[in-house]
Amino acid sequence: MTAAGNEIEVCREHLGSLLTEEVDALRELEEVLVREHDVLGARNVAAIERTALVRAQMMGDLARTEEQRRSLCTMHGYTPDWIGLESLMSWCDPDGTLLSRLRECAQRAMRCRDLNVKNGTLVAARMKQVEGMLNTLTSGSSKPMTYGPKGLAPRAGNRSHEWGAV
Repeated sequence: MTAAGNEIEVCREHLGSLLTEEVDALRELEEVLVREHDVLGARNVAAIERTALVRAQMMGDLARTEEQRRSLCTMHGYTPDWIGLESLMSWCDPDGTLLSRLRECAQRAMRCRDLNVKNGTLVAARMKQVEGMLNTLTSGSSKPMTYGPKGLAPRAGNRSHEWGAV
């Protein structure tokens, strides 16, 4: 095997291992996001905090894997984006043996995004509930707090207005 052939083989193996790492990490993240939805629904604060820490660590791991993939592209003279990755794959994997792993990465990333959006919607709904309960407890109105021209919130019962003041 020539030096160029060896370089191509090493690149394909390295990219393959990075894609496998990413698939595994996305699979684990997907499981964490499902568990996160369950603990958010159960309102278990300690479990929510633990899940958030695990999720943050996994996101860091995924970011490092992505950075290694970008570095691999750059090291071989390609741009560190999807176009560069496609070009790198055309060079080091002309038979397309890594395409199935790349597709799985994309599919799992989309599922993770959808689960994250679902969890975010649940968190937003919970925050709205808490806001409503706080308003009830503090006898606050449901009207948004606004400020007058002097930067002060209007006092209850104070009906004077400064029309035209800037």
